[in-house]
Amino acid sequence: MRVSSVSIPEVVREIITRNRSINDCMKMDLINYTALAVKIQPEIERILGNSVNLNTVVVAIKRYADSFEIKEGVKEESVLKNARLALTDGIMDIKFSVKESNEMDPTTILDKFSKVTNNYEFFRLSDSFRFLAEDMEGIREIFSNVSHRDNMFSTGLAKIRISIPTSQNQSDVVSYVAEVLHANGVELVNAFFSQDNITIILNEKDSSRAYDILHSDIMRT
Repeated sequence: MRVSSVSIPEVVREIITRNRSINDCMKMDLINYTALAVKIQPEIERILGNSVNLNTVVVAIKRYADSFEIKEGVKEESVLKNARLALTDGIMDIKFSVKESNEMDPTTILDKFSKVTNNYEFFRLSDSFRFLAEDMEGIREIFSNVSHRDNMFSTGLAKIRISIPTSQNQSDVVSYVAEVLHANGVELVNAFFSQDNITIILNEKDSSRAYDILHSDIMRT
């Protein structure tokens, strides 16, 4: 388990990836980078907790757009070549903000998690803490004293962990996976990055089909 830090390019990529219309327009080269930067700058500043230079956002958008061109140039070889997949159903997404961490110390929570299960993931984002774990009563009890606990849990989810060899470029994996699944009528709920792998979150009802789609993509390489 690793804790992730967040940069402006990573935030830009996350915002674009989860916005299907922006993502599709960028692929078709229909996006004005400066106009998009102005549109998403407030959200980036909210996530990072500080002001960001508009030109820096424009550069990050341009670099992300360039990744689509590079991907098209190597279209015969799947971005998922040599990837390994691991599917887990019955997942619960637990989220609380940095401001709320005064009430819930993440270190203490991690210690409690380890006593209940080893099958969980922890992500430190710029504005929040996220836990992905099996939907178990023991996990829910950890947060039993939290006043707004009902708003913390997102259930009915599944996760697919995608492990890519370190020798391969991982930067465009999420956009590629989102594109492949979208083309087959499956949408991502969220995606998380770490140094070792990428974890995509889906509705549980779509998980088996999504796994089969991605596994077939890997096998054709």
